[in-house]
Order: sequence, then structure tokens, then C-alpha cells
Amino acid sequence: MSTDETLRIGAHASIAKSAGPYDGPANAVHKQVEYGGNCGQIFSHSPQVWQSPDIDETAADEFRELTAEHDIGPWVIHTSYLVNLCTPKEDLREKSVQSMQEEVDIAAALGIPYVNVHLGAHTGAGVEGGLQNAGAVLDDLDVPDGVTVLVESDAGSGTKLGDQFEHLATVADETSLDVEFCLDTAHVWAAGYDISTPDAVAETFTEFDDVVGLDRLAYVHLNDSKHGRGTNKDEHAHIGEGEIGVEGMQAFIRRTAAEGIPMALETPTEDGKSFAWNIERVRELYSA
Repeated sequence: MSTDETLRIGAHASIAKSAGPYDGPANAVHKQVEYGGNCGQIFSHSPQVWQSPDIDETAADEFRELTAEHDIGPWVIHTSYLVNLCTPKEDLREKSVQSMQEEVDIAAALGIPYVNVHLGAHTGAGVEGGLQNAGAVLDDLDVPDGVTVLVESDAGSGTKLGDQFEHLATVADETSLDVEFCLDTAHVWAAGYDISTPDAVAETFTEFDDVVGLDRLAYVHLNDSKHGRGTNKDEHAHIGEGEIGVEGMQAFIRRTAAEGIPMALETPTEDGKSFAWNIERVRELYSA
């Protein structure tokens, strides 16, 4: 199999001024070029705090121009880790709606088509109640034309939702918003789905198609895992060097590429290996 120029593989990239020569998100393009990627993911601000994006029109223009110049995309914005769509707590719900609204608005300003969010935890509302809460939060958003909210699969644990494909399908039914989805390979694995062999990958894709619909899978977070299947432990490993392994990662990469779905890495920087190493590794596995 020869390398296909349509393979969209990139990594999470920082928009911080310290990350490159530009004042803002254009630095993510600079970093993506450095990594050898052609799509990718950003945070619009620190994901650990409630904070509004601080990106002016000039910075947005630079980002769009450099993205077009280097043919990088599609980009996706990952929302704050504090956002909880499933919460029964009104104050947290209000903060989550406000934060999500700011993310979809800045995505429109940057020309980014996707905003990715975790469902969060129901914290006592129950699975059904939590998923209904998530649908209601999504209904409260005014999403600009050209922007789509992606609900990401989760590794599970505690009262977190999104580890089962049925949760994703239910959220889509609970909201009038046209949501699509992002699968994280490490999360899928941690949640108990087998993607360690070509046959297992095919079966998991078939199950996702039956339950959710492949036509609604818009992005993949491509990560190997440091922990075993079904452990609900979310710790990422270099591609092919974790518990999913070379055979499974290769099959998942090839199937994802065949479906025309872009992939963004969230792999660690350790053992002398960074995003650039992992992007090259993906291309090697795809074309081997």
C-alpha cells in the first residue's frame, strides 16, 4: 500500500505565543508544520480553568491564512475539561453552556469546523438523566453555520458517560442539534471494545455503525494505551507501543483513512519520542 496524500493525520498543537513566532493561534499551524501533520487540534484557552478565548480578529485572520497556505485541516477545538454536559447542578450547567457557546463562536471566527466535547459525569442523576441533561445543554447552544459539535467517546469510570456507543446514540436522539462524534482509540479500548487485531477493528466499526452510524463519525483521536482493555484507565502511549499494539493500530489507521476521517494524536512526549515521531509512525503503518 502506498502512502495516500489524502491521509489526514496531525496532532494537538499549542496556540501559546511561546510556541512559535506568531501572536496566537497561528502558532498551532507553525507547530503542525514542524510535526509534519496536515490536520490537528487546539485548545482556545487553558483547558483547566473557566476562561474565555482571547483571540482577536487579526490573530484569527493569521490562523486562517496560514492554515490555507499550508493546507492543514480540518482543525478541531477541544473544549475545557471543566465542561460537564451531564451535570444535574444548575450552576455547572450554566457555566458549561457559556463555555461551549464561546467555543463554537471562536471556532467560526477561526474557520474551524469542529468543537469537540466530553459528555462528562452524571454525578448521581443516573445514566438516563445524565444523557437527557446533555441533550438539553446542546439544545441551548446557538451554533454558527459551518461549525459542528463533536461528542467524544470516553474511557468511562465512576459516573462518567460516553464509554458506551449507546450513550452517544442516545445523546444524538436527545438533542435537536446535528451533533457528530469523535472516537478516541485509547478511550474505546479502555471502555472494553477490542481494536487489537484487524478482525476486532472491523467488528468494532460495524458495531459503531449499527448503534451510532459511521456517517456521523467525523474525527478520531489516535492514541495507543498504557493499560489493558476494559480497565477504564485513560493513559496514552506511543502509536504501536501500548496495549493496543501495532496490528490493531495499523488496522484502525487504515480503516479510518479509508472512511476519509481525519486523525489527531494526543500521544505523550517521552522516551525521546514526540508528535513528529508518532505522525511518521502512523504514515509508516498506513503505507506498510
